[in-house]
Formats: sequence, structure tokens, C-alpha cells
Amino acid sequence: KAVFDDSYRARARELGFTEQQIITLASIVEKEAKVPSERKLVSAVYYNRLKQGMKLQADPTAVYGTKAWITKVTAKDLRRNSPYNTYLHTGLPPGPIANPGEGAILAALYPEPVDYLFFVAQGDGSHFFSKDFEAHAKAIGRYRSHKKKALRQARTKQRHH
Repeated sequence: KAVFDDSYRARARELGFTEQQIITLASIVEKEAKVPSERKLVSAVYYNRLKQGMKLQADPTAVYGTKAWITKVTAKDLRRNSPYNTYLHTGLPPGPIANPGEGAILAALYPEPVDYLFFVAQGDGSHFFSKDFEAHAKAIGRYRSHKKKALRQARTKQRHH
């Protein structure tokens, strides 16, 4: 409310969204995008999914109200029956899942003009963005492979100390 001025309201209307819908989308962007330069890309993924009638499948919505987002999201979390869980429900959740900062609000109002539909966390706060599921699946495979390699290296290092 402190930053959402008349120009933001006008932009929301231009996009066909209410103020609450923009704040709801911005709250998801706030939780997902840890690297500020990726906010508009994350926002674009959600816009593109909304346009295509796809589920948003935003991990923070699956755990909203149950546990801290910093914990690992489990398969059980993704199946949790909640109106906020965008793995179960198409469209935006009924309201915000966090208090978004102005950067996330601006990303929700001005998404990057890209055709990405997917992103996967890289483990360092950044994401890899993909246009189709095949590229997304490959990105997940690369992430899991790097993660396993890092675990093996850590175990080897522990044994030698």
C-alpha cells in the first residue's frame, strides 16, 4: 500500500489485473526470485503460464501457511490441499503469500517480454529459464547431476580430514 500509487493501478488495469492480483503475483515473485535481476523473468514465466491456462506450480504457494519457505519443499507439500497451492489450482492464489517489495511489484507490472514457461533453481539463488518442457527437464537433470557431484566431493573432503 505504501508504494502502490495511481500509476501502478493504471498499469494493473492495462494488464487486465486488479491491484490485489498484482500484489498476489508480486508476492510469489518476491519468494521465488532471490536474484533481483531475475524478478522480471520469473514474473514473465507466471504471466505466460496464466495466458496458456497452465498451473503456476510455484513452490512457495505449496508451503504457504505451514512452514518457512527456506525449508525444502517436499512432494507431500506439492499435494497439500490448500486454495493457495498452485500445484493443485490453476490461476493465482486467492491472495498474497508474502509482503512483496517494490522490486517484485514492478516485476509483476512490467514482466520481461520473453516466452519462457519454466525455471529451475541452480542452487545459488539463480535460475535457469526454459521455453519448453524438454529444455526444462534437461536443466533439472544438469542441476541434479551437479548437486550429486558436489555431495560426492564434500564426502571425499570429509574423509580426508
